[in-house]
Amino acid sequence: MGKTTGDEPVANARRGAFTVVELLIAVAIVALLAGITLPAIAAARAASAVAACKNNLKQIALACLGFEADRGRLPPGHRAWNDDDRLPFSGWPLSILPYLDLSQLHSAAVKAYAEVPFPAFNPPHTPLSTVVVAFACRSDSRMMSAHIGGDSALIVALTSYLGVSGTSSQAKDGLLYGGSTTRMTDISDGTSCTLMLGERPPSTDYRLGWWYAGFGIDGAGGCEMHLGVRETNSSGLYPSCPVGPYHFVPERFGNRCGHFHFWSPHNGGANFALADGSVHFLGYSADSRLVALATRAAGDSGELP
Repeated sequence: MGKTTGDEPVANARRGAFTVVELLIAVAIVALLAGITLPAIAAARAASAVAACKNNLKQIALACLGFEADRGRLPPGHRAWNDDDRLPFSGWPLSILPYLDLSQLHSAAVKAYAEVPFPAFNPPHTPLSTVVVAFACRSDSRMMSAHIGGDSALIVALTSYLGVSGTSSQAKDGLLYGGSTTRMTDISDGTSCTLMLGERPPSTDYRLGWWYAGFGIDGAGGCEMHLGVRETNSSGLYPSCPVGPYHFVPERFGNRCGHFHFWSPHNGGANFALADGSVHFLGYSADSRLVALATRAAGDSGELP
């Protein structure tokens, strides 16, 4: 048998350890792989979020059309205090709940209105603070919780999607606006080129964007449940914001005036649903075409970009 020496364990240990150069190379490889894969993962997540929001909007659009098939008209964009349905200050989101398999929530709302005709009391108006997943774009982390609504003491749940009222909420030349009773036969510009719904995150102060019931900037749900593509700031609620008209442009969370126009957390544009139930992602370059797409009977049928 050969002799062993005390040096062999040290030699073996040296052969099993990383040198400084090898360690630096390993770190560089890991950093390189991270630089390649992390942007790809982020892009995949962003694409998934866009698809999820698009799917939400598709469900909502089909629910609106289901309501129309049963009632002969689209749901109202917003109801006045003396509306015949006796659901004052609610709008299309409440109307379509049964078509989203949320009949129980709809029944709770109807029961609450029967008890207290004004929706700013919870209880009995518990749906006021109930988050509806179908109305929440997951690209906006605020959407899965209820929040204090503006300067009120109300805890309110929100919507990422608004009806398209036309040129503006006051013009009422679109499909969903205050007191609207739009029939499909009213859409002479064509259902495949008339916008019905679009993405717009709730206002920074949570004063606008309530799904259950609300007043909007004009008492008729403007900037709350419906919005025009050339909306103006004419109510005095936000005196520091420009008068407008506002355009379809990129926006950022935290801008106090961002609720006056359609936009989304997605890169490059937002999802819109047409009156035929189809959903399309429109880039911000489509702004110049939105007026033609937003009106129902202006004789200016627009084409999708």
